[in-house]
Formats: sequence, C-alpha cells, structure tokens
Amino acid sequence: MNSPAAEVVRLLTVRGEMLAVAESLTGGLVAAEITAVPGASKAFRGSVTAYATELKHELLGVDATLLAERGAVDPQVAAQMAAGVRKTLGADWGLATTGVAGPEPQDGQPVGTVFVAVDGPAQSYFHGVGGGKVMPLRLNGGRAEIRMESVRSVLALLLKELAGEQTGNGRAQDTEQNGGF
Repeated sequence: MNSPAAEVVRLLTVRGEMLAVAESLTGGLVAAEITAVPGASKAFRGSVTAYATELKHELLGVDATLLAERGAVDPQVAAQMAAGVRKTLGADWGLATTGVAGPEPQDGQPVGTVFVAVDGPAQSYFHGVGGGKVMPLRLNGGRAEIRMESVRSVLALLLKELAGEQTGNGRAQDTEQNGGF
C-alpha cells in the first residue's frame, strides 16, 4: 500500500488539484513527507512554516484578536491557518498543524495538545472565513513522536476529506471532527 503522502499526491494529481500546507509544531515535516513522493510537484504548491505566533497573523491571516485571546494552540487558529495558506498560496486544499510538542506547556495547553485542520473546495462556503475541518488530538510521547503523529494525523484527515468528496459525504462529519464549531 502507498504511504499516506503518496496517496495524497496520487489522489490530488488524478483530480487536478493542488495542496498548500501551513505548519507550526511540525516545522516543515508535513511538506517534507509530501515532497519525498516522486511527482509531488503535480499536486503540491508549497508551504509556510509559521512557527512564531505573529507569523500566523502576518503570513496566514489568522485573526490577531483570536491569537491574543486564545494563543496559537486553538482549533479556530488551526482552521484559519488552513484557510489562510490555501488562499495565500492559491491552492485547492490547505492543511495546518498547530500544537504543543514539548517539553513545556504553551498558551496554557499541556504537551501533546494538537489541532490539525483541512480546508478545501467543499468546506469554504460551508463555514465561511476560517472554515474547514479540525481534528483535536491529545498525543503522548516525546517531542519527536508528537510531531510525527501530527504529520500522520493531518494527512489522514485530508485523505478522509478526499474520500468523502468522492462519495459525496464530504460534509458528513461529527461535531468533534469540526472542532466543536
């Protein structure tokens, strides 16, 4: 079986669609997984690694008030990052990762708190600005394990959305998958 990244590239290539990625805690690991796949240039526009909180606003258009009030580790921040990178880089799909890999808590959130998000053609009109699907994660392990599980999870979320669109169930998600929106 293909790796999740290879399957993402294959499906997007077949559909003639492009992907962009916004990363925080994963620091470029999602983009590295995707670009390791031969032919990734047919489906991958690029990525923004917005590690510093202010870059999430400046480069990705995340609401400054949201960042000030809740910090960067928040489901709405993840959703706005995915929508922002999609718009900024001109892609059909946007992915985002934000969270706490450790070793210390951040923004009042414990280590292992992660939010991954996807924003795509079916999601934009559904939720409006900052829409899309968000998956909250509570991960165990060290920094490296948390980061790699975040990569796996965001790719799995995109694959689920791509499969849902093919079957016409792209918006049939439960409340938790929508980050409680």
